[in-house]
Amino acid sequence: MTEETPGFEEKPDVPTDAETAEAQPGGTDGSATSPGARRAEGAGPGAAGNGDANSPLSGRLDETRKALEERTKDLQRLQAEYQNYRRRVERDRVAVKEVAIANLLTELLPVLDDVGRARDHDELVGGFKSVAESLETVVAKMGLMQFGKEGEPFDPLIHEALMHSYSPDVTETTCVQILQPGYRIGERTIRPARVAVAEPQPGASAAQGKEGEKSDEKQADGDDGGPSSAGSADAGGSDASGSAKPGPAGSGGAAGGETDSGGPDEG
Repeated sequence: MTEETPGFEEKPDVPTDAETAEAQPGGTDGSATSPGARRAEGAGPGAAGNGDANSPLSGRLDETRKALEERTKDLQRLQAEYQNYRRRVERDRVAVKEVAIANLLTELLPVLDDVGRARDHDELVGGFKSVAESLETVVAKMGLMQFGKEGEPFDPLIHEALMHSYSPDVTETTCVQILQPGYRIGERTIRPARVAVAEPQPGASAAQGKEGEKSDEKQADGDDGGPSSAGSADAGGSDASGSAKPGPAGSGGAAGGETDSGGPDEG
C-alpha cells in the first residue's frame, strides 16, 4: 500500500473544455474570440496603418516605382536615339541621291556641249533638234542649271579663266567671252564656267585721275577770277598809261564834264 500525503490535490495540466468555456467572456457559444483576435480588433485603423508603413509590402512598392522610373527614362532615351537614326538615314539617303544624280549629269555634260555648239552653228534642225530639246528638258527637271554670261564680273569660285587680256572698256576683271558654260545642281557646282577675262589697263586709272584733277583746277580758276578774267575790267577805268577810258554808252557824263584837251566844257 502507498500512503497519500494529505492536503494536496492533483490537477491535470491541460484545462478541460468546461474550464475553457468558463474562462472566455462569450460563454460556450460559437461567437467567442481568442485573446489574439481581440488584440487585433482593438488595435484600430491607426495601428494597422502604422504597421503597413513598415511592412515589406511598402518597401517592394518603392522598389517597383524606382524600377518604373528607370524603365521610363530608358524608353525615352531609346525613342530619342531612334528619331536621330531616322533623321541620319534620311539625310544620308538624300546625299546619296544627289551624288548619283550629279555623277549621271556629269557624264552628260559633253553631250550638252555638243548640242550647244550645234545650236550656235544653226545645225540643230529636224529630229536632232527634238532629241536635244527633250534631253535639255529632262536634265532641267533633275535640277541641272546652266550659268555664265558675257559681261559679268569674274568670280574664281564659279569661273575658270582660260584666256586673259587688258581692255580700256572695263573697270574690273570681267568675263568677256564664255568658252564653255558652267553647270550646277542647287548650290553645288559640278563644272565651273570656262571664260576669257579682261582687266583694266594698268595706267588707265592713274591717267583718268590726273585728267579729272586738271579739269577741276581749271574750273576753280574760272570761278575765282583768275588769268582768264584779268582783261575784263570795268569800262571807264584807266589803262596802263593812266589815260581815262570812255565809259559805256548812256553813262550820263561819267567823264566829269571835261573834254579830251583837258579844258572846261564851253557848252
